[in-house]
Amino acid sequence: MRFSTRLVNLKVDNEQGATNTPVYLTNSFQYDRAEDLEKVFNQRAPGYVYTRVNNPSIRKVEEKLASIEEGKSAILSSSGMSAIATATLAILEQGDEFIATSSLFGGTYNLFKSYKNYGIEPKFASGVEREDIAELITERTKFVFAETLGNPKLDIPDLRGIAQLCRKHGVALIIDSTMTTPSLIKPLELGADLVIHSTSKYINGTANSIGGVIIDGGSFDWTEFDNFVDYKRYGKFAFTVKVRRETFRNLGVCQSPLDSFLNELGLPTLALRIERHCQNALELAEFLAEQPQIVEVNYPGLEDNEYHKRANELFEAGYGGVLTLRVGSKEQAFSVINNLDYFYNLANIGDVKSLVIHPASTIYANNSEQERQELGVYDDLIRVSVGIEDIRDLKKDFATALKEV
Repeated sequence: MRFSTRLVNLKVDNEQGATNTPVYLTNSFQYDRAEDLEKVFNQRAPGYVYTRVNNPSIRKVEEKLASIEEGKSAILSSSGMSAIATATLAILEQGDEFIATSSLFGGTYNLFKSYKNYGIEPKFASGVEREDIAELITERTKFVFAETLGNPKLDIPDLRGIAQLCRKHGVALIIDSTMTTPSLIKPLELGADLVIHSTSKYINGTANSIGGVIIDGGSFDWTEFDNFVDYKRYGKFAFTVKVRRETFRNLGVCQSPLDSFLNELGLPTLALRIERHCQNALELAEFLAEQPQIVEVNYPGLEDNEYHKRANELFEAGYGGVLTLRVGSKEQAFSVINNLDYFYNLANIGDVKSLVIHPASTIYANNSEQERQELGVYDDLIRVSVGIEDIRDLKKDFATALKEV
C-alpha cells in the first residue's frame, strides 16, 4: 500500500470486528495458572502482565506507527521528552559522549545539558552539515542526534551525509521527526537508526493527548556497545528488547491506553492534515514576506531560504507547518501576538488550530543569551504553527495585527 492508503487501512486484529483498536483500561492482566504468569513475566510466553510494561491497546498503535515509518518495532511512551530520555539513556553509560545539533527544541537541549551530571558529555555541533558533526566524533561517541527540521531554527540537516558518517564510525543516528512526520520524510530510509516523535503534535493532530514514540529501524548493530552484549541473541531487535526490559520499564514512562487510542485516531487523516498545514504555511510565509513591518520570515518553502534546495531533495509534499518571523523587538512581537484573533498563544505545534508563541520569554526563558543565539531564538522572534483553517482568514488576521506594529 502507498502511504495514505496504509494510514487508513492498517488492520486491527480483533475477534469482534472492531475497526478501531479497543481500549483496555486495566492495570494488570490475570492468568488462571501461576505457571502461565511466570512464563509471561519471564518472556517465555507471549502475553501482558501490567500496563506500565505494555497493553494490547498500546501494542496495536505501536505496530501501526512502526509500519508507517517502515521500522521494525516501536515503543510508545508518555511524552516526546520521555521517548528521547528513554532512547538515549538506554544507550549511554558514564564516560560516554554524544553529539547533537544545536538547533534543538528547548526541552531536548536542556535535557542533554543535564547529562553532564551523570558523567556523560554532550557535544553540540555548530551547524547541521556533515563536517560539523565529523569534527566532534571521538572513540567515545555513541550516537548523533538531530531534528529533521530544527525547532525553531528551521534548519535542515544533511541527513544522508551524516548517516554515512555515522556508519563509517560505528555511531548510531537518532532523528527526531516530530516537525515533519512520515508524511514528509522517512529518516530510516535515509540511514537513520532510530526515529522519535512527540505524538502530541501532528500525529495526534487535535492536541488532546500527550505522548511519544521510539521507532527502531533494526539497522544498527547495538551489540557492538558493551551494555548491549547480553542482548546479542535478539539480533535486529536488541535495542527494543533492552529498552523494554530495562530503561522503559524502570523509568515507568508508559503511555496510557486511552492516550494511545487518541493518538491512533489522528493517523487516518495525517497525510491530509500535513498537506493542508504545508499549503497554508507556504501561503502565509509568502504573504508575511511582503509586509513592511516584518524584518525576516524563515520558512524552507521560500525560494530564497538557505535550506530550500535541501527541503526539495528530502521532503515530500511540502515544507512543514511551522514558520518564524522577526519584527524588530520583543515589544513588537508581543504586540503582534496580542492582536491576533485566530492564533492561539500557547506552547505547542501540530494542532489543527493555528498557534503562536514568543519562544525567548517562554520555552527558552531559562537559557542564557548565548544559548538562545545558538538555538536561533531572538527577542523579536515569533514561532507560528500554521493550522488548517481558511488561509484567507489567517492572512487577514495577521494583516490586522501588523497594523498595530
